[in-house]
Amino acid sequence: MNSYTLQPTEYAPYYSPYIIALGNVNLIEELEKSMQNFEEFLTQIPSEKHEFRYAEGKWTIKDIVQHLIDAERIFAYRSLRFARKDQTPLSGFDENEYVDATDANKRTLSDLLQEYKVVRLSTMYLFKSFTDEELMHMGIALNNSFTVRAIGFIALGHQKHHQHIIEERYL
Repeated sequence: MNSYTLQPTEYAPYYSPYIIALGNVNLIEELEKSMQNFEEFLTQIPSEKHEFRYAEGKWTIKDIVQHLIDAERIFAYRSLRFARKDQTPLSGFDENEYVDATDANKRTLSDLLQEYKVVRLSTMYLFKSFTDEELMHMGIALNNSFTVRAIGFIALGHQKHHQHIIEERYL
């Protein structure tokens, strides 16, 4: 799978910062590379920071990792539906309600990281299975059109965004 320059018509404008922040990368290679980088990054965080909140009502680092796991599963599900030409419009999800409904802070960061890696590996294999034609299939989510390939890049940009937030506000 080659590197791609996505067109703005392939994703909702909301996701532009995620896409732009990635630059021109190979999707599969970057899925693997970012998984390794994120693991290294998380394992360097002192344990006393794992449940730190930089302000009242903000998520902990464990909450963020759980959010990334949940969001990546949703991104992969959307990708699969669109690749299979399912034209059923898909709804969004309330990320805050999802985080509130988890027990992420009762888990270890190591356990969350293991789950994250399994989900990311699954995402990698899913995207490896798509043909070039399937990567260009379009679907509707959140009342916007997306290509399959754009969703893969959004997942990457989403993780990068949250890693930057952790670096900036938690460490």
